[in-house]
Amino acid sequence: MTVVIQILQLVLALALLVLLHEGGHFFFSKLFGVRVEKFYLFFDLGIGKWSGKLFSFKPKKSDTEYGVGWLPLGGYCKIAGMIDESLDTEQMKQPEQPWEFRSKPAWQRLFIMIGGVLVNFLLALFIYSMILFTWGQSYVPVQNMTHGMYFNDEAKALGFENGDIMQSHDGVPFGKMDADFYRDLSTAHEVTVLRGGQPKSIALPGDLDLLQMLKAEPRFAEPLVPMSIDSVMPGLPLDKAGVKAGDRILSINRHNVACHNDLLVELGRLNDMYVAAVTPDEQQQALSTELVYLRGADTLTTQVVLEPKEKALVLGFNNMALSQYKPITIEYGFLESFPAGIAYGWKVLEGYVSDLKYVFTSEGAKSLGGFGTIGSLFPPVWDWHMFWLMTAFLSIILAFMNILPIPALDGGHVLFLIYEMITGRKPSETFMIRAEYVGFGIVILLMVMANLNDILRWMGYM
Repeated sequence: MTVVIQILQLVLALALLVLLHEGGHFFFSKLFGVRVEKFYLFFDLGIGKWSGKLFSFKPKKSDTEYGVGWLPLGGYCKIAGMIDESLDTEQMKQPEQPWEFRSKPAWQRLFIMIGGVLVNFLLALFIYSMILFTWGQSYVPVQNMTHGMYFNDEAKALGFENGDIMQSHDGVPFGKMDADFYRDLSTAHEVTVLRGGQPKSIALPGDLDLLQMLKAEPRFAEPLVPMSIDSVMPGLPLDKAGVKAGDRILSINRHNVACHNDLLVELGRLNDMYVAAVTPDEQQQALSTELVYLRGADTLTTQVVLEPKEKALVLGFNNMALSQYKPITIEYGFLESFPAGIAYGWKVLEGYVSDLKYVFTSEGAKSLGGFGTIGSLFPPVWDWHMFWLMTAFLSIILAFMNILPIPALDGGHVLFLIYEMITGRKPSETFMIRAEYVGFGIVILLMVMANLNDILRWMGYM
């Protein structure tokens, strides 16, 4: 059921964004007197005698056919007299008409081409503004995480220690614990922490690999969670072993557990052993653990058989240690929400653009994801706050990706129009058709690669 909810959220978000993107092209086309022959949500790719249309209609006295196609890879607005993804070369052989795209001045054609990107970008800023107006911003500042951070070996080699409370990077205070936190760390040359109540400066190279910081297990830095058993879940391993709320785990399989993070690292190692196990005996060996725990003044030892659940091994207890952190909430009035939403959206765009350099690395290419990855970003229950956050983020991605100077994308057409405006010469129709084929091939290749990565992850090969 959770997968169905995620799919529904993904389809609703994409349908909204595609309709408004194509609506941007439609608006400027109509504004400048250019006919729009087809306006479709999703592609109506025909198969045999089937047209590929799920639904279509054409109002009386209208030049536009509206419809829904079966292939949910986007949508399109077929503009008369334009070489686009429809690759309608027959129309281009006919005499030029005053209501065609090709007959209009270059500056009008430029507005028609950037219309979709403009709408998506403005839509994202509007959604962020309304999110801030409706829900505000609630988060725990990193400086308020009084237990400090838990660091992996790479971070410790640079001078960090477990329990360090992050204060600032290059003199700028840290904000909340999100992707920007890691971006700031990756580019910082100096980080100030509180260690034992005293400020300490740690020198960093300024060029840490952000992708590696996020993919590492454990991550470069994450909130340190004290070891606490606040409740034990009935029928799960700790309950069966007689461990009770208030006990404190000291070690598991002779690996010391100083905090909850240490326990998660050890459970992750055992899970890797369990997944890699070939025989039942090897699986049982990964599941059977020796647990040492403290009850009052007594140190006790017991055997616990872990339970595999949803690609992880569980002990079955709740740790509420982080609930003591009280988030701060910033509320915005209606007019205040717009500058705040614009600043928020611009920061999201800057972060996304800065991360694109990792796509051209081998690890970055592996991290590409298709519809499965995008769908998994939506929550498994319907949450309007998260839905709109994800929709705004996807709108920014759609705007940026479409403005890239790749033929078949809006940015490719914009590039050729700028060339025409500078030189006064139009690229030939033959060149434009060939460029469209090349661009379309690049787009299809990227989509195949991204969705293939999803399949390989699902099959456990990545």
